[in-house]
Amino acid sequence: MQLTSTLPAAAAAPWYKHRWPWLLMLGPALVVVAAIITGWLAITRQDAMVVDDYYKRGKAINHDLRRDRAAGALRLSFTAHHDAAAGLLRGELSSFGRPLSVPFRISLAHATQVEKDIVLEVVPDALGRFAVALPALERARYQMLVEGNERTWRLVAPWRLPAQQTVSVVADAEPAK
Repeated sequence: MQLTSTLPAAAAAPWYKHRWPWLLMLGPALVVVAAIITGWLAITRQDAMVVDDYYKRGKAINHDLRRDRAAGALRLSFTAHHDAAAGLLRGELSSFGRPLSVPFRISLAHATQVEKDIVLEVVPDALGRFAVALPALERARYQMLVEGNERTWRLVAPWRLPAQQTVSVVADAEPAK
């Protein structure tokens, strides 16, 4: 009695000529590539979110809340428009609906990269209007902080460029305690 093989000719081919082993190896291979890229990013990028003294930062939060309440007590309102063609940020600052002509500071904090943060020193005219040079900004989300030079009050607002050319902030009359 003689046995004959009924296997098709394709089964006799070496493993690397079949597609299924390659398809099964594709998943683990992609995971290895992703792990290498993630490791490279973790080693080459600095973590800007870590602070040295959490206790001092926690105490600073209370100070910031006092600054918010001070802005609310002054009924501050701020409006700014970015004119990209002219490279200017124009706007006005008012208190109780009247122009406020005291010098102040505008800080633009980039959402993810500290080295792209910008600080602008502003001196408004008698009508509370200002125009300050603002370098070309990339498409990003910024946190805008408007504060007095003596840091007694502050206004904070998110700002998305270029979708949002104008930003307005009005201090709450009764900020959270």
